[in-house]
Amino acid sequence: MDLNFTSSELAFRDEVRAFLDTKLPKRLSEMVRNGQRLSKADQEEWHAILNEKGWLANHWPKEHGGTGWTAVEKFIFENECALAHAPRVLPFGLSMLGPVLIKYGNDQQKSYWLPRILNGQDWWCQGYSEPGAGSDLAALKTTAVRDGDDYIINGQKTWTTQGQHANMIFCLVRTSKEGKKQEGISFILVDMTTPGIEVRPIKTIDGGFEVNEVFFSDVRVPAENLVGEENKGWTCAKYLLTYERTNIAGVGFSVAALEKLKAIAADQQANEGRLIDDPQFAARLAKVEIELENMKTTNLRVIAAVAGGGVPGAESSMLKVKGTEIRQEITSLTRRAVGSYALPYNPPAFEEGFNGPHIGPDYAAPTAKSYFNNRKLSIFGGSNEIQKNIISKMILGL
Repeated sequence: MDLNFTSSELAFRDEVRAFLDTKLPKRLSEMVRNGQRLSKADQEEWHAILNEKGWLANHWPKEHGGTGWTAVEKFIFENECALAHAPRVLPFGLSMLGPVLIKYGNDQQKSYWLPRILNGQDWWCQGYSEPGAGSDLAALKTTAVRDGDDYIINGQKTWTTQGQHANMIFCLVRTSKEGKKQEGISFILVDMTTPGIEVRPIKTIDGGFEVNEVFFSDVRVPAENLVGEENKGWTCAKYLLTYERTNIAGVGFSVAALEKLKAIAADQQANEGRLIDDPQFAARLAKVEIELENMKTTNLRVIAAVAGGGVPGAESSMLKVKGTEIRQEITSLTRRAVGSYALPYNPPAFEEGFNGPHIGPDYAAPTAKSYFNNRKLSIFGGSNEIQKNIISKMILGL
């Protein structure tokens, strides 16, 4: 694979940059740059702008509303969006459920749900993890019992990101207790307004409510919302997780964060002497930059495999492990570069419209927030320890 951009790819990069320069609202890019919390309306605004351009589902097949981009074009787009501080497009409907429906959904499900993902009619969240089933997802206990034309669901999901905003949730549920624990699991779509569903927010360390608990008490769901075959949902789950783990790697986010880190480290005023000239710091910076460049290549290989009709395999776990380690190292080095200015933490400062004082340079305010928030990366989507087990089994046969 030639890693040098062709003339047409460079022209595409210029087109993306021009689009971001004219269509990305400055208010949103400044909020992202400053680490402020985006509201549901803010995220929907950027979603709609990309959809109107036809660039939202850039990894879907063209016949379902995708772009038809090559792997390199998708890579360029994601990198440029990160560098321009564009809002992150929520992955739950677009990057997780969408591919599952395209591969395993029936024609009726595709024709109904896919357009609603694109036009924003449905805001999806993920119902996978449970209090006793996180990285060991197959241990889930939420049940779905068939009752005529419906399933009746009882149980609990946790760490449900953005569930407070969602009107739909895709869930893994246990429809049989026979056989291995990976068997008897089904994949089903649930309307969050159905009677019997309760959402309780979980307050995180940064003072926000990003994640939730979701409780199901005799929730009646149409059987037509089952995706794929009953008791075969583990296949859908594994397919979805390969996309989730690739997304968690966040190559574009790391590229943007590294650029910011290098600028801070080179700021003599901020550091009373350029931190980038310190041999120990420079060595850590060089190491993480080399690892990021290597990960870009792996990311391109994975994207190319998917574009060619393949399915991300062990590579998605590799990306997840290395990508999260890189993102955590960059935020750790950024906190070190900012120094004492990273100590104060004022949650109201991350809300839109905050006019109070900031301590230190503008770039210092979100440093601690980003550092602590990114601690979760090596845990969710399947902990890095679990990913290493997956790699061992798939590649080494251990």
